[in-house]
Amino acid sequence: MSTHYVIPTWDVASLPVAGSSERFPVRRIFCVGRNYLEHQKEMGSTEREEPFFFCKAPHGLVAVNEGENKGVHYGLMSQNYHWETELVAVLSKGGYKVKAADANSLIWGYAIGQDMTRRDLQIAHREKKRPWDFGKDFDESAVVGPVHPASKVGHPAKGSIWLKVNGEMKQKADISDMILDIPGQIEYLSQYYCLEAGDIIMTGTPAGVGACKPGDQMVCGIDGLGELHMNILAR
Repeated sequence: MSTHYVIPTWDVASLPVAGSSERFPVRRIFCVGRNYLEHQKEMGSTEREEPFFFCKAPHGLVAVNEGENKGVHYGLMSQNYHWETELVAVLSKGGYKVKAADANSLIWGYAIGQDMTRRDLQIAHREKKRPWDFGKDFDESAVVGPVHPASKVGHPAKGSIWLKVNGEMKQKADISDMILDIPGQIEYLSQYYCLEAGDIIMTGTPAGVGACKPGDQMVCGIDGLGELHMNILAR
């Protein structure tokens, strides 16, 4: 017997697959904090803490198609709206207490992402020892480009990651600068969650985060994964 819902249902959040008409369904969005040393320093920390993660709801996902310049709205109730360029790993298999040596077997592919952040709200809640949700988990907060299958691009452990805003370089680093690499992130996360197919991990941003404004044109890239183009729209 089919299920009848009392309100219309919504589409499953998904990402385009590079070079294909297929889509990758997104179940959960995990994000790791302060995973590049220089970014850690610019956020005011001089010693590496234990790894920490937070989540974004799939409802906040903005999928950017190949060749698209995506408009993304400035964050509601924020006066200090920040970019954070990240490598994104997408999982086609789940697991519990996965060893780092086995972690790549869970990964279907990789994409470029922006972990958009209402920095003023994040800081205000952090100072009151409240959750980060208002700063990190909101509409249009996870901007992600096409997924490139690992079967084609491999499992990148090094390569340039960068962001230009209005043609000016704002972030430039190498993904090998991650404090905790992607297999290590999967090993750590899978101690606390039973990971599932469709989960994605935003793996941290390098130094150079900063505030954007309506009208800004942003282009970011990672070696082997092309570029992601987006522009900031006024509300």
